[in-house]
Amino acid sequence: MKLDSKYFDSIRLSSKRSQGAKKETRAPLCQWKGCEKPGPHKAPKGRGRDGEYFHFCVDHVRQYNQDYNYFDGMSDAEVNSFRKDALTGHRPTWKTGANAWAHGTRDGSRTEEAAARVAESTVRMARKVRSSRTAPSAFRRQLKPLERKALKTLDLGDDATREDIKTRFKELVKVHHPDANGGDSRSEEKLREILQAYNYLKQAGLV
Repeated sequence: MKLDSKYFDSIRLSSKRSQGAKKETRAPLCQWKGCEKPGPHKAPKGRGRDGEYFHFCVDHVRQYNQDYNYFDGMSDAEVNSFRKDALTGHRPTWKTGANAWAHGTRDGSRTEEAAARVAESTVRMARKVRSSRTAPSAFRRQLKPLERKALKTLDLGDDATREDIKTRFKELVKVHHPDANGGDSRSEEKLREILQAYNYLKQAGLV
């Protein structure tokens, strides 16, 4: 655009100062009694009037905030109750173990059905716990050849339990004890094998 253009004179530039003045004049007047300054600063109107604000100038909003008391007009008991409820965001709370049906916040017609489901799930959980307790005792690692030989010496199979081994050991000791067999050398040798087999099984952790 040329400087001598007829459009050049129609251009108007507004300064930042003039824009700021316009913004300042748009602000509402200070609501402090006797003050005629703009009031761009908000101040809450108080308890029970949430979302409502006064408009003050900077001097009067500071003064208002210094004297502001949200709990004005409340008794000590009401203040303590408010502070206690503030810990949970003023939401309803219940004692441990209480449910929503007990406080009337849900349909009571489904209370029995819900209780039945809880009882059923409890029974299933108890069964799982009992089965988990008995499962490890039924498990046995793979036996070694010498362990199988020791069990065979006691006339037992690979699936013999600790109680089976102890019971059979006591029975065989009574049968082959010198006092019971009249000093038979074959029984003494058999008793020696039984003792060795039992001690080996004990060292292996099977007894």
